[in-house]
Amino acid sequence: MIRNIVRLNSAGLAVLALIFLIYPATRVFLDIRDPALREPGTPKVAWRIFKHLTPRYAAWARNRLTDGRAEKLSTKDISGTEWPLFGSVFYLWAVENLEQAWEAGDHSPGTEPKIFARDAVLAASDLVVDPKQAAWVKTHWGDDYLHRENVFYRMLVIAALSVRERLYADGTHRELLRDQVETLAVELDKSKTGLLEDYPGECYPGDVMAAWMCIKRADAVLGTDHSAMIGRALRAFTGEQATPLRLPPYAANANTGRPISPSRGCANSYMCLTGPELWPLAAREWDAIYDRFFWQERFGIAGFREFPKGARGSGWQMDVDSGPVIAGYGVAANAFGIGASRKNGRFDRAYPLTAEMLATVWELPNGGLLLPRVLSNATDAPLLGEAAILWQLTVQPQKGFPVKSGEKLPVYPYVLLIGAFVLGIWRVLESVVGFRYATYLDESEVPWGAAQIALWAVLLAGTAAVWVTKSATLGIVLLLVALILPIRRRVRRRGTEDWPEDEPRPPGASKRAAPEGQGCSPT
Repeated sequence: MIRNIVRLNSAGLAVLALIFLIYPATRVFLDIRDPALREPGTPKVAWRIFKHLTPRYAAWARNRLTDGRAEKLSTKDISGTEWPLFGSVFYLWAVENLEQAWEAGDHSPGTEPKIFARDAVLAASDLVVDPKQAAWVKTHWGDDYLHRENVFYRMLVIAALSVRERLYADGTHRELLRDQVETLAVELDKSKTGLLEDYPGECYPGDVMAAWMCIKRADAVLGTDHSAMIGRALRAFTGEQATPLRLPPYAANANTGRPISPSRGCANSYMCLTGPELWPLAAREWDAIYDRFFWQERFGIAGFREFPKGARGSGWQMDVDSGPVIAGYGVAANAFGIGASRKNGRFDRAYPLTAEMLATVWELPNGGLLLPRVLSNATDAPLLGEAAILWQLTVQPQKGFPVKSGEKLPVYPYVLLIGAFVLGIWRVLESVVGFRYATYLDESEVPWGAAQIALWAVLLAGTAAVWVTKSATLGIVLLLVALILPIRRRVRRRGTEDWPEDEPRPPGASKRAAPEGQGCSPT
């Protein structure tokens, strides 16, 4: 039985190496050759993520609508309250982009995106506007939460319903959409600074800019026109309301309009993604400044910093908006930087960022993206990361913006991919050797053999049980523990390398170890 366990575990380790090392590395090597990463177009990887993510998003959103969890969350639980709705808007924007690609002649998936994604789009949009999901903003703003400031949430409502109405024109929430567009536009326009708060005492100009982008997109659906207001809205991000770098700040005082924080990469990438649709000239200037002061290439990695070059104490930190900041690089800044660079036609920036992202997220054979699942909120927003990546990959350059093609890649993705591929091949070869030599295993070397066999069986049963309940991470941990069994004691034998050098070696005994049962007798 011990020998059979060794054989099964050797085969299992080989399969894991293929799934988690060889396949992802090979997949990325093929993906980074796609011309749509270097220039306008929809990459094949985006269509693939869309295919795998859509049925899971539909199921998750429907379950979220009925589980009642949102009403129990604290206002301090940012990832639990904001991320489910923000992620849903990311997904909806991605579907809208893919539908535009289909309409432009890219029929790669074979089925029109709005048809394939209908259930997911309806579920995601219903989720965003569901009053129960708004429990945390009701706590902040009271029953009038849809008509008083609350920019972030109202922006999400307009975004979600605009996509739904554009794709299906079902009229289900059309009046709510119209109400939110009109009331938020008027309130923003009447603000003396052009800014409103997301939460009491918290104003983030990036959300205000995104709100105007959503209002403009809703105009195309509703037949309304807020272009004059949008023209005036630029005042909220320029002049004294900008930072010394002439970029909009990460946070500001809505009453005075003055910045209360410097410009940051997570906000800059977001605003360089939304701004081009509103004020093309200003947006191009922002993108150029952002590139000048925040782009860096260090340690074989290229990307955007969270804080400008030379800022003190900005190399390492972590918060809910920036994500981890590592050697100056901001995770959120570079994730949204892909879409921002594509939007501004800067594929010379988007291409290396996308290659680094694909090499890091680790796509598995089932279409799931490993790292985004780990970094997302497993309880409340497990698909946020994948939805965000899909959205970024589907962004196209703003009409009229010059396009600069991507050419070279930094060292980082090559090092990571080659390392993973070599490690995977080595692990497969090790498994082949382990399977073969299980025949020569002396089971007396395995202490507590019956107990180890029982433990192995329990671990495998536990793996199957938690996998059924969709606890994939715990399942993998249990499986890995099972695969290191049986644990053997080290036994020294005559005629092997382990023979003590201070003891006489029998005549003819070799220093080279031989498999048990094939060594020569000392006599």
